[in-house]
Amino acid sequence: MIYVTRGLVDGLLEFARERDPESVTIGLLVTSAGSLDGGVPLDLDPETPVFTHFYLPETAPSVRAVFGVDLGTPRTQGRFVSHPDGHLGLKKSDDLHEVVFVAVPPWDRVVPFSRGGRRQECTVLDATPPTESVA
Repeated sequence: MIYVTRGLVDGLLEFARERDPESVTIGLLVTSAGSLDGGVPLDLDPETPVFTHFYLPETAPSVRAVFGVDLGTPRTQGRFVSHPDGHLGLKKSDDLHEVVFVAVPPWDRVVPFSRGGRRQECTVLDATPPTESVA
């Protein structure tokens, strides 16, 4: 079972809508369920990873241009890709991770897939990640 917050799903779908007809790919991060506020089922293990955050697409383009790799984005646990052509599945051209969330028009849901292309069960939680500070 894959868990994701409603806020993250809403944000990813907004990126897909704004980029349509171009596709978008975004790195995703997890937070342990025990660190979330509200919306977490009582029987969910506190160590369960929940997708909660993303890295903005196209971060550090100058670094990528110079070195040929994206050194500006830390390792992520998942990936979001949009397929404006309506293909609800993984493509050979997708950046693959352990979990890849795919969205297609009309941009109303995300569907997670394993790296091998198998559709995964998903639960959307009305939980909020902890507030983070740079200071």
